[in-house]
Amino acid sequence: MKDFGKIIIIFGIVLLLIGIIFYFFDKLPLFKLPGDIIIKRKNFTIYIPIVSMIIISIILTIIINLIFRK
Repeated sequence: MKDFGKIIIIFGIVLLLIGIIFYFFDKLPLFKLPGDIIIKRKNFTIYIPIVSMIIISIILTIIINLIFRK
């Protein structure tokens, strides 16, 4: 039961962090970084957030490694 309790606490912390990120999402420069590609034409817009996804990947990798480290 101790392991189950730890898992619930970790999920709670993760949900709290996600909530904080969404609350302050407009103030974050994410998805507006210099390496993100935006192609605008008359009829359509293509947005490819390369740098933003790399940063999110690095952050999530660090968090997951800290949580599941033995």
